[in-house]
Amino acid sequence: MKTFPGTSSGSLDVPPLFAALDGARRVLLAGAGGGFDIYAALPLAITLWNRGVAVHLANLSFTPLEMLDLDAWLAPDVALVAPATHGPEDYFPERTLARWLAAHDLPSTVYAFARTGVQPLRAAYRHLTGHLDIDAVVLIDGGTDILMRGDEAGLGTPDEDITSLAAVAGLDVPVKLVSCLGFGIDAYHGVVHSQVLENIAALDRDGGYLGALSIPGASREAVLYRDAVADAQQATPMRPSIVQGQIAAATRGAFGDIQFTRRTAGSTLFVNPLMAAYFTVDLVTLANRCLYLDRIEQTTDTYEVAAHIVAFRKQTATRPPRAFPH
Repeated sequence: MKTFPGTSSGSLDVPPLFAALDGARRVLLAGAGGGFDIYAALPLAITLWNRGVAVHLANLSFTPLEMLDLDAWLAPDVALVAPATHGPEDYFPERTLARWLAAHDLPSTVYAFARTGVQPLRAAYRHLTGHLDIDAVVLIDGGTDILMRGDEAGLGTPDEDITSLAAVAGLDVPVKLVSCLGFGIDAYHGVVHSQVLENIAALDRDGGYLGALSIPGASREAVLYRDAVADAQQATPMRPSIVQGQIAAATRGAFGDIQFTRRTAGSTLFVNPLMAAYFTVDLVTLANRCLYLDRIEQTTDTYEVAAHIVAFRKQTATRPPRAFPH
């Protein structure tokens, strides 16, 4: 079995996620898929802050970052967003989070990566990790579609997730992980979750699965996370996060078709306890299993990424979906 820094073969009394981060003093938690993905990092960030770890937050941004002032940019394709950063008023998850963090006396800088291809995104990550002297990167996915290797019945919305995966896979950082929060949510985008479990089992056989870790609903981490999600919904009433809203509901014990926004009208939701658990894998092991990562390696914008994925899917026989037997 593969081992990670700070571990031997792993043990039940120390969650493998934290064993893998043992010894890391400067950790970058980065939303892989854009939008509100970075909110899924909050419970983990709060735990690590409590342990004295210097945690930095970043997100692949859906905000039109070209509206930011020039002094917000650290380097091409990566900007520093603070509570007072100028930008769009109707949709700016990174600034909304920065303001919430400041209101709770937590480190309130959120770095924003521009939506681009693998090569410029990797350059932006390389600059930021060097600037912050990062020794561990954890990509955070709201949902689990980053775990798709390419031949599943449905891939969800892979473009941003896999661009982030490919970009970070090429970084020279000691610890690189992927952690997913929101199991089941991607069914809305065609992901078959029996295939998610099949992929996790394969990652486990390869020594790359670090287990699942539930967020206790009464914990400080869960309480603060729910408050942050509620704050974001109030700040972005026209585009509240469907993903984070379901995860937040799951952390308070909600179950079934829990509707909280008109954006899901007509859809049947299945909020459940698995949505409130981090599923963590070794990033390099996951990247090595992606069947089309080499095709997007040289991309410079999101359109190239999307075109390569479409072309790959047209040439690939997909695994037949399998229903849960229970």
